[in-house]
Amino acid sequence: MNAPNPPLRVLIVDDEAPARRRLRDVLTDCASELPVNIVGEADNGLDALDQVQRQPVDAVLLDIRMPGMDGLECAAHLNRLATPPAIIFSTAYDAYACQAFDLSAVDYLLKPVRADRLVRALSRAHRINSGALDQLREAYPRARTHLSVSEKGRIVLIPVADILYLKAELKYVTVRTALREFLLEESLTRLEEEFAGVFLRIHRNCLAAKNRIREMGKLPGEEDGHFLRLDGLDERLTVSRRQYSSLRETLKNL
Repeated sequence: MNAPNPPLRVLIVDDEAPARRRLRDVLTDCASELPVNIVGEADNGLDALDQVQRQPVDAVLLDIRMPGMDGLECAAHLNRLATPPAIIFSTAYDAYACQAFDLSAVDYLLKPVRADRLVRALSRAHRINSGALDQLREAYPRARTHLSVSEKGRIVLIPVADILYLKAELKYVTVRTALREFLLEESLTRLEEEFAGVFLRIHRNCLAAKNRIREMGKLPGEEDGHFLRLDGLDERLTVSRRQYSSLRETLKNL
């Protein structure tokens, strides 16, 4: 005789308390069909990430529209874990808007959530691949509030507001804050597109935070050489000839 499967450990994430209560009640009603252990609740993406890293979680019921870090961004950070949980999105979008989820083979629940639909989703819950998340982000574009890297098995979040510059070096992008550097495996071009208006291209391999620029000057001994200095950093960043004119015009209008 086979031993019964252990209860599925589920984290509920929604910024609205009534929606969290609804999911908890529906999960309780489904207990006879699918044993579930609700390991916690979170009302924002940051808290959800923290809880998943502090305890074992098999599946996350994740709202999409939340202030600050939305559900798509939270899922992308969770996917960096060595053993990420399964993600099931919950959304108030209509069926037409949810075509993007169907095309990406990502499971989702339309609010208000029905018991039979929730059981079906949890029964086949699986890890989301990064390609599917990229497709969803294209369908629902919104710049991330944080970048993330994996260090010693944990996710380290880097607030975009703290980033001074992004510099492409070989297959990595160096992310520089006032305190330290991080290595990110992302495309500098994609980052420039996502954060247009936040970072300015100053060189083919470097983006600088627009609101952190404190000085642009001429490099000594170089007729056409220029540099930037950023708040909180003594390092001189080289400005390419190609970017200098447009950068100077942008800075005039700040």
